[in-house]
Amino acid sequence: MKLLLDEMYAGLKEYLETLGYEVLTAQESGLKGAKDRDIVEYARKYGLLLVTQDQKPAEIAELLGVKCVFISSVLVARLVDEEIKKQKL
Repeated sequence: MKLLLDEMYAGLKEYLETLGYEVLTAQESGLKGAKDRDIVEYARKYGLLLVTQDQKPAEIAELLGVKCVFISSVLVARLVDEEIKKQKL
């Protein structure tokens, strides 16, 4: 699966590639500072799954039928909660 990382997740590229994904960042794709719609359109044009923490591009992706992983604060909080519970504090 090919991924497009929104600007804030460029630092995850190496990790995701290590896990076997083909990854492009918004910066590499010439999308630094681009409008949300342009980022989503790029993902659609090239068949990429968009990874973002911004709600607006996630919603635009949903409207346009573009695959997207939305890393919301709620999702992060749930992951942290799971890890804390594993520590049996």
